[in-house]
Amino acid sequence: MSWINALVQGLFLGGLYALFACGLSLLFGVMRIINLAHGDLAVLGAFGVWWVSDRADVSPFLALLAVLPVMLALGYALQRTVLARSLRGGELTPLLTTFGLAIVLQNALLQIFSPDVRSLGPSVGSLSTGSWKITDQLSVPYLGVLILAVAVGVLGALQFLLQRTGFGREMRATAQDPDTAALVGVPAASVYARAAAIAVAVAALAGTFLALHSTFDASSGPTQLVFAFEAVVIGGLGSLWGTLTGGVVLGIAQTLGAQIDPQYSILAGHLVFLVILAGPRGRFIATRRAHA
Repeated sequence: MSWINALVQGLFLGGLYALFACGLSLLFGVMRIINLAHGDLAVLGAFGVWWVSDRADVSPFLALLAVLPVMLALGYALQRTVLARSLRGGELTPLLTTFGLAIVLQNALLQIFSPDVRSLGPSVGSLSTGSWKITDQLSVPYLGVLILAVAVGVLGALQFLLQRTGFGREMRATAQDPDTAALVGVPAASVYARAAAIAVAVAALAGTFLALHSTFDASSGPTQLVFAFEAVVIGGLGSLWGTLTGGVVLGIAQTLGAQIDPQYSILAGHLVFLVILAGPRGRFIATRRAHA
């Protein structure tokens, strides 16, 4: 039964990883760049929610409603000012740009908030610690169910946006061929900016749930970026529902590894990622990048 419990906990942990990976996958699917500042933007959102919640003495969920529009605007502004210029510099330039942005964000957070560890869990009471007891060895956490439901909801909403709306068709057209899309009146710069805004807002949402689920500090971004990237690669670059699958696979691998030995938790996830990367999917990704 303890192994079944590990599978269940891995499923919910995978929902959190999928939420982190969602914005990364969207940005790659539309703009063909890997945002190395994604994890630090998520942590910035978590700090924003923590600050508003602490200063205004409100629930983190109410604070999130105030922070999300700010993160949307930040993502839009970043694309218009920083990423737009780097996209014109070739494939390597956006990587270096987002890497530099990650360093700036991380050091700014260290200066403003100090290296102290924080958490939003205590402010939501039993939501972060409570669970439904199925048996003595099997439990379903309240927060885990909420995170998985939000991840599925966000991914479903984005999939609907891409497949059923005019803006989604513009994003798909721009992702396939921005020059041809521009010839029929699709403003690529505006599409990129709106996609970046959505990606950054979803990153902030993921950062908030990380803060509810565990602890975070100014240096948490790179670790979350690694997990998000692994989930995206496992599920398939640019595939939203694949991102959910990748997050769940990564989460289950980590919890099963921890079941064997707590020291094997992170290692097990990395091993699954390496096995998949060494297989046919990894070769497909390498070929796709070579011909991009």
